[in-house]
Amino acid sequence: MAKPILLNSAAELLERILSGKMPADRQMEGYFRAHRDMGVRDRGFVAETVYGCLREKRLLEHIAGNALLLDIVAAYLLTHGYSARALEESGFRGDAREMVERARTLEKSSLPFAIQTNMPDWLAERLRAQFGDAEALTLSLALNQPAPVDLRVNTLKAKREEAQARLAGEGFPCTPTPYSAAGLRRNERASVFKTQCFKEGFFEVQDEGSQLVSLLLEPKRQEMVVDFCAGAGGKTLYIGALMANTGTVYAFDVLAKRLEKLKPRLRRAGLDNVRMVAISHERDARVQRLKAKIDRVLVDAPCSGTGTLRRNPDIKWREIDLPELTDMQQRILAAAGELVKPGGRLVYATCSLLREENEDVVEKFLSAHPEFNMLPAGEILARRHVPLTMNDAALRLYPHRHHTDGFYAVALERKQG
Repeated sequence: MAKPILLNSAAELLERILSGKMPADRQMEGYFRAHRDMGVRDRGFVAETVYGCLREKRLLEHIAGNALLLDIVAAYLLTHGYSARALEESGFRGDAREMVERARTLEKSSLPFAIQTNMPDWLAERLRAQFGDAEALTLSLALNQPAPVDLRVNTLKAKREEAQARLAGEGFPCTPTPYSAAGLRRNERASVFKTQCFKEGFFEVQDEGSQLVSLLLEPKRQEMVVDFCAGAGGKTLYIGALMANTGTVYAFDVLAKRLEKLKPRLRRAGLDNVRMVAISHERDARVQRLKAKIDRVLVDAPCSGTGTLRRNPDIKWREIDLPELTDMQQRILAAAGELVKPGGRLVYATCSLLREENEDVVEKFLSAHPEFNMLPAGEILARRHVPLTMNDAALRLYPHRHHTDGFYAVALERKQG
């Protein structure tokens, strides 16, 4: 039985996440820091409940009969093992029995598509248009499931089998991922950051799809590579390892704070071929100095993040200005393209499911830059011994098909001469 205070805590935290701009995980960290009296078990209950409410919000509103957050929390608990009586004894003052009846007689297939899929209307409409109703439903259901924990083994320090054995010895058994030769997967959430294996730099947490995006770049030893939107450096770290800690990897980002988070990760990984550069915008002078000098450029573009809803269900309830996003993506891709030397490669990637951020951006870029042509992703993956067939030139990954986050990526080559 939940304590009355925990129902209120879950509703309060849910309200903070839905009304704020900060990601859900950071809101939770701040909330729990401010409520140090909550025990580990209570925190776990609140966190699990809040994430569940974020994933199933549309359906829970329907069951609750309103959009009151305390009622949404109650509806979640009622549909996940709680009885009306237990909820009432926990201090809930709403009509729990009416909610139970509504849930019991619910015919999901008769509900509007957006409610069935727990998606905002704007996203539900786009998914239906792109995938058709049947696949959009399957995709949405997959996006509403918690993601596994994917790890990328640091090949500078260990082989996959060695890292797997070390983790198993510390009580964290993993299985190899099907596509990435450096990947390991845990289906149960666990604090892998506390392991000695992590502290010694044997692995990083990174979705298998993200690992495959880095492989599209095919970086070689001694080359000059730019990770144009490096963030905290997940892909930067893999690129540096693929280059065997040789050459130079420039990690660009407009937020110096994000790059600061990369420093300890580089030390742990044993990488010293990465140069972090905080830039003010995509046409910064520090970017311009590298025009036509770079062998390979990765643009992991800022995007809607719709492919990561398994991990970040709060994203779908935020307002997204798609025209502004796509304009930024086009500007960044154009600026990044100028860095690529003849014969070099440019990879454009997003963790978005939306055509506006993916195919449309690339098509506009190619029409304005005929000096670039698209390379078939399937051929690149085959060279990297990735057992994955792509039906066209782009890499497209989806949770319901590949059990990864949703990713889109294309490799573009600058013609010689």
